[in-house]
Amino acid sequence: MTQGERPEPGIGVFLQGGEPSGLGATELVAAGLAVVWVIAVVAYAIVSPQADDGGFLGLVMTLLVVFLPLALIWAAITTLRSVRVLRAEAARLQSTVDAMRNAFLVSQQSAASIRPVVEQRLDEIAAVTKEAGFALASFQTRRDATLTVPSADRKAAMVPARAAAGEEQPGLALGTPAEDLRSPLGIADFIRAMNFPEGPDDKGGFRALRLALEDRNAARLVRAAQDVLTLLSQEGIYMDDLRPERARPEFWRRFAGGERGRGIAALGGIRDRSSLALTAARMREDPVFRDAGHHFLRTFDKVFQEVEPNASDADLAELGDTRTARAFMLFGRVTGTFD
Repeated sequence: MTQGERPEPGIGVFLQGGEPSGLGATELVAAGLAVVWVIAVVAYAIVSPQADDGGFLGLVMTLLVVFLPLALIWAAITTLRSVRVLRAEAARLQSTVDAMRNAFLVSQQSAASIRPVVEQRLDEIAAVTKEAGFALASFQTRRDATLTVPSADRKAAMVPARAAAGEEQPGLALGTPAEDLRSPLGIADFIRAMNFPEGPDDKGGFRALRLALEDRNAARLVRAAQDVLTLLSQEGIYMDDLRPERARPEFWRRFAGGERGRGIAALGGIRDRSSLALTAARMREDPVFRDAGHHFLRTFDKVFQEVEPNASDADLAELGDTRTARAFMLFGRVTGTFD
């Protein structure tokens, strides 16, 4: 406790009685005055000559002379005692106000100390985004010739639909489009891209993100997720801080099958009240934020329906723990997808 700072009141302050116990100096002085007055009246009655009885009026005057000063003395004492009690209550209230003020100042200092950390995290996200842009600019025209991922992880995340037998056409002599020559996006790379790189040194994360951006549908989801994650960071909401309750893969498959409402409520595993409240408020007040959120939900829904048939239960469990899936849980809870 610094010098000049009042001590905080303890619990005992609020358990004390409203009136002081025992007799104070004021009560003792009043009692002494009352005794002196009574002795003076008795002495006067003894030494004064006997007078004729004045009847009832004389008796009333005698009683007033004897008891009226006593009543005035104790009325004054009662008033002083009430004033002393009120002063004590005012002192306790002042101590409580000072304690609340000190607690508010401490909370403000804590918020000020957290602000540099938040700014640092925003700078790190900006650096990661810039690094991703550089990587994509350098490698987007090069095929991945050094891929070493096992073949079990190279199963396609999204297989394009084959044309019907009657709709097949001979290839034109203008060359094959680059999208047809590119290998399908693997499910492992898709999941890693949905979690985004962990930092500037996460080469595997940037490689998976580049492969996802080369796929048309996956690229739409990556960009939509980037938009909502950036907007959420403006409210101080980061997916790494959220700890959702994991849902079984069967709920993800039911969602891919088109089921909505309470039947898949287990997917809404985000329970952080502050994040939900901030997101809901921003959805109501900011039309840009609201449009970005709905676009992200629609894109996630469409892309996930293509990914789910090719994903195993382990793949769905891993996908549900990515930053993109957490953003889907958050926006799904806010928009009532699981209600």
